[in-house]
Amino acid sequence: MNITEKITEAKELEFVIFCIENVAQQLNVNAEVVYKGLSESNIISDYIVPCFEALHTQSREYIVDDILEVMEERDVKI
Repeated sequence: MNITEKITEAKELEFVIFCIENVAQQLNVNAEVVYKGLSESNIISDYIVPCFEALHTQSREYIVDDILEVMEERDVKI
């Protein structure tokens, strides 16, 4: 399933972009590389978007750490 089929509101898209950019900054890599890893592992469509309501209320640090933990659990290498 294409991730854009799961994103129904602009605020969700903005949040996904926020997540990608901040994870990329934390890992010191290009955001495109992070997008590819999160997309191919379905973290965007299976985790970030469905958990948007809970995640977007947290701090930037918490969100980044949480996504990095999910990446580790799913063995996503960036």
